[in-house]
Order: sequence, then structure tokens, then C-alpha cells
Amino acid sequence: MSTIADFRRRSRSCPSLAALPLVLALLVAPDAVRAQAGLPPAIDPPAASRAPAGASSGGLTAEIMYRVLLGDIALQRGELPLAARAYYEVARETRDPVLARRATEIGVASRQRVLALDAARLWSEIEPTAERPKQIIAAYTSSTGRVAEIPVGALDLKAHLERILAETAASSPQSVGDAFMQLNQLLSQEADKADVYRIIVALAEPYPKVAEAQFAVALAAYNTGLSDIGTAAAARHAVDRALAIRPGWERAAILKSEILAKQSPAEAIAYLTDFLKDAPGSRPIGAALAQLYVEENRYADARAVFQKLWDQYKSARELEFGVATLSVQMKDWSTAERLFEDLKAAGYGEAGVVDFYLAQIADETGRPDLAIERYRAVPEGERGWLAKLRIAAIMGRQNRIEDARKYLADLPAVTIDQRVQVIQAEAQLYREAGDHAKAYAVLTKGLADHPDETELLYDAAMVAEKLGRTDDTEARLKRLLELTPDNAHALNALGYTLVDRTSRTAEGFALIERALKLSPNDPFILDSMGWAYFRMGKADEAERYLQRAFSARPDPEIAAHLGEVLWTKGERERARAVWKSQLGANPDNAVLQETMRRLAP
Repeated sequence: MSTIADFRRRSRSCPSLAALPLVLALLVAPDAVRAQAGLPPAIDPPAASRAPAGASSGGLTAEIMYRVLLGDIALQRGELPLAARAYYEVARETRDPVLARRATEIGVASRQRVLALDAARLWSEIEPTAERPKQIIAAYTSSTGRVAEIPVGALDLKAHLERILAETAASSPQSVGDAFMQLNQLLSQEADKADVYRIIVALAEPYPKVAEAQFAVALAAYNTGLSDIGTAAAARHAVDRALAIRPGWERAAILKSEILAKQSPAEAIAYLTDFLKDAPGSRPIGAALAQLYVEENRYADARAVFQKLWDQYKSARELEFGVATLSVQMKDWSTAERLFEDLKAAGYGEAGVVDFYLAQIADETGRPDLAIERYRAVPEGERGWLAKLRIAAIMGRQNRIEDARKYLADLPAVTIDQRVQVIQAEAQLYREAGDHAKAYAVLTKGLADHPDETELLYDAAMVAEKLGRTDDTEARLKRLLELTPDNAHALNALGYTLVDRTSRTAEGFALIERALKLSPNDPFILDSMGWAYFRMGKADEAERYLQRAFSARPDPEIAAHLGEVLWTKGERERARAVWKSQLGANPDNAVLQETMRRLAP
């Protein structure tokens, strides 16, 4: 059983759920996610769901579809060079202008000059009337035919972009909007986001009636982080102007919701809910609303949005998948299993995705043999590897620790990451069995072979804390912070340890404060802040942070802390109610049990 310190970062126990907000957004609204990141929009409809324009139905081979899908997945993951190459190769074979454009723009964004130039030439050859590829060819090619350097420095870059926009407006006015939609993508490699924002504001000034120009300004402002009031107000003003020029523009509406969510998720949810009243069938808006609900831990509301969309588009398997994954998050196992079995029968999804979920459901519902069978069905690859590790964990829970250790030792761990994961899995066998000394020995041996592996340092620190070896915990976490100074979970873990186990409360509080700035809505960091205030004798502040943490994540150990603060303040009935709310589902939680025995025997 874990202590509160074991949960100072998001759990790795379920990687498929840890990425759930991103999964939901990519299911239905990939453009929104890419817009937020300054990436180009997805091909609409997604390339993987249709034949390339230049390919006849007879020529659409599985190999072509695979390569388009590879490009889509690479783009979703932000792997721009791989995406550009995949799109270019398919465009060259299929003569699809949409894919040629995509390869060109991604090549420009990722500064692959040779590939961008080749793709632009291909695009221009396929679509001779298109102005954009000609502009890119002219920008990249000198009189000698060699690839020219893009101007560097803010002033040179601004002048260069002003010239391109002016030439575009003169030769092809309808293309100016497209050019503005690429600006944030083009400048995504620039480190100074405030400088990028100022450049785009200046570039947009001559085009006050171009919705895309206002969108580009709003997105550039959003990419600064909206840390000051002026930029936040400018972002809202620009996106509102874009929507006034182009009412009902889904992409701008989603960006507006993201801008609003920076200050008030409730306001963003209300805005998207109102938008859906006028456009009830909008899948991008529905997906964005569902994502906001997920980020607020309102899984039932998110599922209701997906269910409503799925009712309208019954053939859209990605919506069914969204309902299924949210059912898992809600622990509605029967609904989730029924839907995933239906998806499996339909052959939906990347190889192994549905199998992995079905195995997880069997594991969570106490059917270990079926879970192992299903995990074994997950094909080779990243998910297949995770499935193998899950099998070892199930064997450990069946008290077959030696069998599990032998199983792990026989796994073909090729990469360093895989070797580290095997070490973690073996240590976890002992941790779940309550033998923390052996777990620490496994991790210590692993660190001897891989001394600066951050995952091993963190796990070793957590096990040392269980053993009462506070000095070792501190040393491991300090080394981890030397390697990753902005690691919010490591900052929080060290801060909590100092607050809870030493008299260095002020030092621990400062570390937790840094962690909270990096991850302001993390419920476990909020819990640590509340506990630090409690240790400093500030019960009201402690209650405020702990209540926020508990509302975001009803967790037995957060409940233990909140209940203790309430008990100390004399609100004993409220304290008992908080404890009772978690005791039924977590009767063996050590921290909750110890707190109740100590305060209310």
C-alpha cells in the first residue's frame, strides 16, 4: 500500500489513462490540439480516413494507407520530421496536392529546408495555380539554385514575413488567410514567445478584416502562457474579433475556450456549452468540451457529451471509443467491456489498443487469468511491452513473486528504457508484497548500473521514505532535481518529505510552492501545500488547499489530511464524514487507518 508521497506525481500504473485528455482531443478535434501547439491542422477529413485525392480506389493500397497513418500519428505526437517525410513520400506516389501541401508546411515548420523545398516543388507541379508553393520555393532558393537561409533576427524575420504576406495579398488575396494560419507553426522553434507575439501583432495590423490574422494574434498570445493581464486581454480581444469576422468558426471557438480556461475552466465550459446549442452536431466542439470536463475530473459529463455525439453519428467508432475510455475512467467496467468488445469485433483502432483496455478491465474486475490471456493477445510493440510488464504485476498479486521475477528476467529488454522498466517492475513486486527492503535493494542495484536514470532515482527515494531513510530520500530527490530542475513531482516529493519528516518546514514549503507554480492544479501538490500550512499552524489556509485537492481527486490519503485538519479545528463531524467517504472503497489504506486510530480511536 502506498503512502501519500508515492503519489506526488501522476501514476504510471495506467499509461493509457494518464494521456486520456489528449486521447479524447485527438479522437475528434485534432485541429484544436494542433492549433494550441502552433502545429498545422489535420487534413480534413483525416488523411487516414479517406483515399488520397490523386489515388483511385483501385490504387489505394494498404501500404499507402499505412504510410498516411504513420504521418498522422507522427504529427499528433509532434514528431514533425517523421510526419513531413511520410506525407511527402505518399504525395509523391499518389500525386495528392493536399498531402504535398501538408509535407511542405510541416517541412517549413520543422526547418527541414531540403525536404520542404522538394515538397513545395512537388506541390507546385501537382497544383500549378497554387501561389503558396511558389512563394516557398522563391524564399528557399537563391539565384544559384542552392537552398538559401531564412533571415535570422527579429527585424530581418519580420521584414521577410511582411514581404511574403504583401506579395500573397497582391497575387492571391484569398491565400492571405492560409498564410496567417501557418505563422505560429513557422515560428514555433523561436524560444522567445513574447517576441513571436509582437512580430505577429505587427504582421496582422494591415489585415484587420482577415479572421485568420486575428486568430494568429490570439494564438501567439496564448503561446506566451498568458501570464500577464495585458496579453490575456489581448488574446481574448483578438479571438473575439476573429469570431466576429467569421461567426461559428470552430477552430477559433476552441482557441477561445483554451484562453478562457487559463483563468476559469468553468467559463470555458459555459462558452462551449452555449456554442453547442447553436451547433449541436459539432464534433470538434464536443471533443473540446469533453476534454475540459476530463481536466476537471467530471468524467460523467464528458461521457455524456460523447454519448450525445455518438447518438448522432452511430457509425463513428471513434466516438464509441471515447465513451468506452471514459467508462473506464468512471470505473463503469460493464459498460466499458461491452463497448470495447464491440470495437474489437469491428476491428477498430491501432493494433493492441482495444486488447490492452480489455485486459485492464479484466485485471481491475478481479479476473487475473482472463487479464493475462488478454495481455498476451496484445501484439508486439510499445503496448505489447507494457502488457508483458502487467502480466508480471498480476503474477505478483497472485503471490507468485519468484515466478514473476523469472518471467521478468526472461523478457527481451533491449533498450535502456526497457531495462529500467524491468527493474521498476521487479521492485514493485516487492513493494506490493510489503517487502520494502528487498524493493530498495533491487532499485539500488539498478542505480549502480544506471546511476542517473530519473525513474529509478524517484522510485528509490519513495521506497527509502517507506523505510524511514529520510536522508536517502532527500539525497535521491536532490540528485533527481539536479538532472531535472523543473520536475514538479520531484520538487513536491522532496518538499513533502521535509515538511512531514523533518523540522525544515519552511524549506519544504518553498519547494512545494515551486512545484505548485509548475503544476497549479495537481491535486497531490495541492495536498502537500495544505499539509505544509497545517504543519506551520495555519489551519484555515490548510483546509482551503486540502479541500481543493480533495474536490479534484477524492483520495484516501488526501482525505486523511483534510480530516485531520478539520478535527484539529473542532469540526469533528465533518472530519468523520470525510474519512467515511473514502473508508468504504479503501478499507486497508494505511494512512487513513492510522489517522483515524490516532484521532478517533
